This record gives sequence, structure tokens and C-alpha cells, in this order.
Amino acid sequence: MKAKKLLACVMAMTMAASMAACGSGNEGDKGGKSTSETKETASSAASTSKSGEAEKVQLTVWGPQEDQAPLEGYDEGILKAMCDTFAEEHPEWDITFEYGVCSEGDAKDVVTKDVDAAADVFMYANDQIPVLAKAGAISKLGGTTADAVTKANPESMVASVTYEDGLYGVPFTSNTWFMYYDKSMYTEDEVKSLDAMMAKDLGADVKNFGFALTNSWYIEAFYFGAGCQLFGDGTDASAGCDFDSEAGIEATKYLVELSQSSKFLNEQDGSSIAAMADGKLGAYCSGSWDAAAIKEALGDNFAATKIPSVTINGTEGQMRSFSGSKAIGVNPKCENPEVAVALALYLGSEECQTIRYTTRGIIPTLTALESNADVAADPVALAQMAEISEAAYLQPVLDEMASYWTPAETMGKEIVQGDVTIDNAADKTQTMVEGILSSGLSE
Repeated sequence: MKAKKLLACVMAMTMAASMAACGSGNEGDKGGKSTSETKETASSAASTSKSGEAEKVQLTVWGPQEDQAPLEGYDEGILKAMCDTFAEEHPEWDITFEYGVCSEGDAKDVVTKDVDAAADVFMYANDQIPVLAKAGAISKLGGTTADAVTKANPESMVASVTYEDGLYGVPFTSNTWFMYYDKSMYTEDEVKSLDAMMAKDLGADVKNFGFALTNSWYIEAFYFGAGCQLFGDGTDASAGCDFDSEAGIEATKYLVELSQSSKFLNEQDGSSIAAMADGKLGAYCSGSWDAAAIKEALGDNFAATKIPSVTINGTEGQMRSFSGSKAIGVNPKCENPEVAVALALYLGSEECQTIRYTTRGIIPTLTALESNADVAADPVALAQMAEISEAAYLQPVLDEMASYWTPAETMGKEIVQGDVTIDNAADKTQTMVEGILSSGLSE
């Protein structure tokens, strides 16, 4: 659905419906507008519209520095250009914008520091939703806005901004990692299986596979490949973590052997890209943020694909990366919630996702853009979309995930250091799982 049609559909509905969607926040009204305040604002907006005069609105918008830096065709950055277009398309509002720099990764810390002073509309990484929601710093979207997001995006992206059955943002890009490879070293069939890749002789001084084993956003791929689960399908905290099952212990043993292989390169501080540039590495797992550097390193031999399968204890399984999204959220304390919600929806629209892709290479989420000629011809976009649809595991949007990162990171570091062995793999894996469940909420 085109962006303008989406907006027309949403704004054609009653103002009260969209207002309730923004003003509700969390149950208990943790600082957001109350239902009565919302209705009063909607009534005021409606009467202003009838008078024929544009309603004066002030909105503060926060986004990453990259969206506000000059780019070709956008002298003042893409964020301002998108907001200006939104204002032009809505003459019923006389909007004054103020902008601030806040990266998606920093949103939960910056926004929750002072919700009253925070932006009306901001961008964030989806795994921050529990913190933002509990702080009353992000609005639960509903009504026609939620319907528009749900219809325009794949189920996985809708799930990424869903928390406790509420929709808390408008996704604008998926967030995951996949595999880059040198196609002079591997064929398209060979990169489907890590076993086939590791079995190949690429030369005495060439590494077959580069991987950030000490990074807890990556190591889970092998446990998922062994058939393990983390909080069930990622939405059930009560299911706990079964990485310490027999299959999980075998995954730990596999990683011990992999780390000791002369064909393996543990990624540290860009070592994998440097090795690729020197023709010393066949494949490396990373995300779209490294695409430009790897394209430069590999030149005509550049290729990308979803991560491979792996055989652990005699059973082949698909390795799975964590996946999520980056999204646009609305502050429950915004003074003009109906305008803020409409802007958030627009910033996640087809028009804006196309701008982000063409200027910054930000891979879109919208189903409608999968058939875009440029996207369909882009190996990075295709690899990321294949990863999301075929090989990714939705990173749990649960409070309990806070206890996952350090134990998983410790496991990776101890494997690389040689502290984890075949003999103590069971005990070390059990220790990791105890740490993951240390919140006491996953029993």
C-alpha cells in the first residue's frame, strides 16, 4: 500500500480513534494522557479543523545523526526532508519541528532519563520496548494505526514491535545478521552448509569461516542449530532456556572443536574484513552495516546469503540468527498525539523506507518493497530478507532477555580462551543457562 494511501486511510477515520491509540500508553496510565484528556484534545482538533484554520502544532523528533547529516539530494538530511513532506501533505496542521540526535541504540537510556522532556517521536531498537514501556515512555498503538502497520509489514516485523499483546511502534528496517562470502572460494551450494565449507581446503594460510564467537548476539545460532530454544518460540518466558539439554551440550562441544580449528577465525575488531581483503578468509557472518567495507574488500567476488546449516551430534539443523527491527515510537506525554501518531506512521511508510534505502542502504521491512527493482537486485537486501524469512529467530521481547547477554558472552569468551573443554562442556553449559535464568522469572 502506498504511503499516501496509508495516511489517507488513517486520517479519514475518526480523530478520537487515533487519539486513543496514542494516549493509552500502558494500563495504569504511567504518565501518558488519560482517556478524558485524549478526548478533549481530539474534540479541540476537530473544532479547529472546522474553523478552516490550520492548528498550530510543535513536534520534537529524535533520530540518529546519519539521518540528519547532509546527503546527496538532501542538504539538511533525510529526517528533515521527510518531516517537511509530511507537513506539506497535512495543511490542516501548521507544524513546527524541532530535532535532536539520539541513535536507535541509545533511545531507552535517553528517553527514559526524562520522559517529559523527551521527543514526541523517536526511533529505537525493538529490544528496548520492555524498558520503554515500563517507564511509560512509549505509546501503545491501536485502531487504524495498528491495522495499517499489521497489513503493510511481514508477521515477523509486526511481532518484533509487539509486547504483552500491544503494538508499540512502526518498524522501518529489520535488524539481523547473515553471511558474506568470497564466491571465488565457495559455490552457492557449498555455502548452504557449514560442514561443506569447513571441509574444503582453501589453502594452508586461508581461513574458511569468520565468526564473532565472543559476541552473545551471534553465539546463539549454534544452539538454535542444534534444535534448542530460548523462551519457547521467543515469546514464552515460562518456557525458560534448554541450551543445557543434551543437544545444547553437544553444541558447546561443537564450538570447542570449531574454535580450535586452524580453518576458523574468531572475529575481533575487524579482523575478518581485513582477512577478506587479503584473500585469506572465505566467509564471515555480519550485518548490512559491514556491506560497504566487505564489498570493497572482495570486489567482484562479493556475495551474501543466509547463514548455513550445521551438523551437531549427527543431526543437521539450520543455524539461526537473532532478528528484530528498528522502529518509530511515540511519547505518551506528547501534547499533539494524533499528529505524532500520523508522523510515526509516515516515517515508516513506503515513501520514507525508499528514501532510507536509496540514501543509506537501510533495508526496508514493507512487503510492498520486496518487489522494488533496486531491492530485488541487491544481494545484501536479498540476503537479509532471506535470513529474516528462513533462518532467523525473533529475539525475545521479554524482560527476561536482560539476563541472557552476559552468560552467553562469557561462554563464548571461555571457549576461545580454552577454559571450556569437551570434558567440562556439560558443567559450563549448565552454568550459562543458570545465568540466563538468573532473573528468577523463567521457572
